[in-house]
Amino acid sequence: MEISKQYAERGYAVIKKLLNQDEIEKITIIVDLIYDRWLNENGDALIEHQLINMHSLTHPRYFKNNKSERIKFFELIAPEQLTDLIEKMFGKGINFHNTQLFFNPYTNTKTPYWHRDLQYSLIEDSIQAQEQNNILSLHIRIPLIAEKGIELVPGTHKRWDSELERNVRLELNGHINSEKLPGGILIELEPRDILIFNAQMIHRGNYGLNKVRKALDLCIGKQHHLLSGFLDRDILPNDDEIRCISNNQWYVLAKDIADQNFAKEIEN
Repeated sequence: MEISKQYAERGYAVIKKLLNQDEIEKITIIVDLIYDRWLNENGDALIEHQLINMHSLTHPRYFKNNKSERIKFFELIAPEQLTDLIEKMFGKGINFHNTQLFFNPYTNTKTPYWHRDLQYSLIEDSIQAQEQNNILSLHIRIPLIAEKGIELVPGTHKRWDSELERNVRLELNGHINSEKLPGGILIELEPRDILIFNAQMIHRGNYGLNKVRKALDLCIGKQHHLLSGFLDRDILPNDDEIRCISNNQWYVLAKDIADQNFAKEIEN
């Protein structure tokens, strides 16, 4: 199935071997350094709260001793073959939101949970449902090691919950969010593959099938009034860094949006 058609119908698309091995190795080296620094600060929380991810890998605090490495990381996670593909699928106007690194919880006692990303925000569920078809918020998963690491419910990017899905996702009427859902598909990926999926479709991680997980997610999308306030200026390249990034369109647009939000905050 053609990639754009697959995404339109299912809410996700898998592209095999989009990245080369050298790109994966270079990304992995930087991600490992960032994770080690994060772990030094958050090791206790990792254990106590059974954390499964970290975010904001592009934050300057991870590059204090090597600022050029930050520019290199921005370039590595937005190669032309990826940005060109995304533009062909979704048109112009894509901006960078954030990064996340997914790993297994410290013990196997944590159960995977179905969710739509914005349910953890202050945006009411009814508003999310109303804006579902107007929001383009994407995850691009780059597995750094092979994984069966994510389950998706195809089609839920363009419709809201069934009664069962809502009860499970929000743990209503005696249901829990780790229950099986009909139609769920487990995605298997190898390094160099990417998975593009809609952040507002129903999905969950899977921790039981992989002894180790190391999956980098790029969060991107198009400007929407419900999303623009989440942009953090600190995780974006500054003016000098943007000029050094050859393929910088995701970051230029994100910085423009973030700067506009910051200016409005100052005015108010």
